[in-house]
Amino acid sequence: MSVTSYTIQNVVASASLFVDIPLEKVATKLANTEYNPEQFPGLVLRLTSLKITALVFSSGKIVVTGVKSEEGVPSAVKSIQKELAKADIKCTKKPEMRVENMVASGDIGLKLNLTDLAFNLPTAEYEPEQFPGLVYKVPGWHITFLLFSTGKIVCTGAKNEGEIKKSVKDLRKTLLELKKK
Repeated sequence: MSVTSYTIQNVVASASLFVDIPLEKVATKLANTEYNPEQFPGLVLRLTSLKITALVFSSGKIVVTGVKSEEGVPSAVKSIQKELAKADIKCTKKPEMRVENMVASGDIGLKLNLTDLAFNLPTAEYEPEQFPGLVYKVPGWHITFLLFSTGKIVCTGAKNEGEIKKSVKDLRKTLLELKKK
């Protein structure tokens, strides 16, 4: 029997830096930014060396994407603070950080009949002419899976790796039970 494996692909986190940020000033001082207030109220800050992107708001709130683990969030936020310091933005208070979403991809180790699953999983949506995967919203959770016939999966909505691990394990158990029917 094949063992389920997954890899965290992206962590989205929010943080409060507890400082007002003059976005126009930051945009003029830092080359790695995009700021178009008519289109979006935040500034986009890219740290290509770390492969992370931050949305920076004048309130001092930021949203960071591209982090590969929960543990990487504090260092990503610190890197953003260092970058902002180059534009004379001093963050004196310890930032408050929270993981908002984690995305993982993997393999459930089973070939899947998505048409059968669409009828047997009550919260599943499957429209093969629109998208080749089945969308499965885990009942009672904030987690959604994309399931593919090859057994490949994408898990989104988790707030920590423990939730990913548990939901993937529960998914496999559910799928094995359905295969027995």
